[in-house]
Amino acid sequence: MTVERTEKKEGQLERGWTTGACATAATKAALIALITGEFPDPVAILLPKGDAPHFALCYEGINDSGAYAAIVKDAGDDPDVTHGATIISHVIPLPEGSGIVFKAGEGVGMVTKEGLPIPPGEPAINPVPRQMMRDIVGEVCAEHLLPPDVQITISIPNGEEIAKQTWNPRLGIVGGLSILGTTGVVHPFSCSAWIHSIHRGIDVARAAKFDRVIAATGSTSEQAAQDVYNLDETALIDMGDFAGGMLKYLRKHPLPNITIAGGFAKLVKLAQGALDLHSGRSQVDFEWLAQQAESLCADGKLNQNLKTKILDANTAAEVLSLTQEIGLNLPKLVAEKARTTAIETLRDSEVNVEIMVVDRKGKILAQHE
Repeated sequence: MTVERTEKKEGQLERGWTTGACATAATKAALIALITGEFPDPVAILLPKGDAPHFALCYEGINDSGAYAAIVKDAGDDPDVTHGATIISHVIPLPEGSGIVFKAGEGVGMVTKEGLPIPPGEPAINPVPRQMMRDIVGEVCAEHLLPPDVQITISIPNGEEIAKQTWNPRLGIVGGLSILGTTGVVHPFSCSAWIHSIHRGIDVARAAKFDRVIAATGSTSEQAAQDVYNLDETALIDMGDFAGGMLKYLRKHPLPNITIAGGFAKLVKLAQGALDLHSGRSQVDFEWLAQQAESLCADGKLNQNLKTKILDANTAAEVLSLTQEIGLNLPKLVAEKARTTAIETLRDSEVNVEIMVVDRKGKILAQHE
């Protein structure tokens, strides 16, 4: 069974459900079937903020060990790599007094490093989904006057392959995906999962007591910085466009040194004061670039023809090329101003910031600390 995205009218975006919500609903269905022999389909759950979605089962069964139920995750209109993944919960009874035990099945990762909200050696099922499943088990078992003693094994077929598109390998989560979610709801294009991964990356780096991390806007700039520092992979933070999300978390959870590496255009936006570097949410200000180029001129004046070309430019890369032709070191100035934005965002946090401006071929154009 697959989940298809349907075309929506402009401005109408569908929300979806987290892996944690799907795992909880599948667990409820499997547990009820284990007790009664009948699967509720659809199965409803109550989410932390009061939502009560219903989930259709894509398949279910009862075997010698217990009962299992599966739900296909629908992430709505969010570009979530787990959209369409099958979340399976296999519930088996345990001896009285055992409590609730979580296990990682196929495609669900195991935690191997300190710094995550789940300790090493445990399945990568985050605290809120665990609590949601505990609450459901407690509720269902209480209705049937049974002790809440079960083992819950969550599986995601092909999860290990899907996890290669996530931060899990860098975070020390091996073997598959994490079961995530704090509200159970996926809001379209909220990018909360990405920012959550940035935060967990910082947590892991702090737990490992790294002296420096690299936060990069993309793979080319990350590799350029890594060629300089050759850090452990865990010290590489896939910041993407979320400079603000990274810096604000770092403000409260500091590390000694951070290198922010990015392309010229992305760091121009940071230099301008933008903290979200996505092209749809911040723009390069060509008048600002013209002013910066003019400040680098010996007499404080920019050739009018060049100024017109900068103001009429289509891309920041075009401005970079124009200024390089006359020997103006615009990347150095951009690095200095981007660092100022970063430091202002960090406020009084004792984090030493380095900015590295990298061109599209991976050449370092400026390095300012």
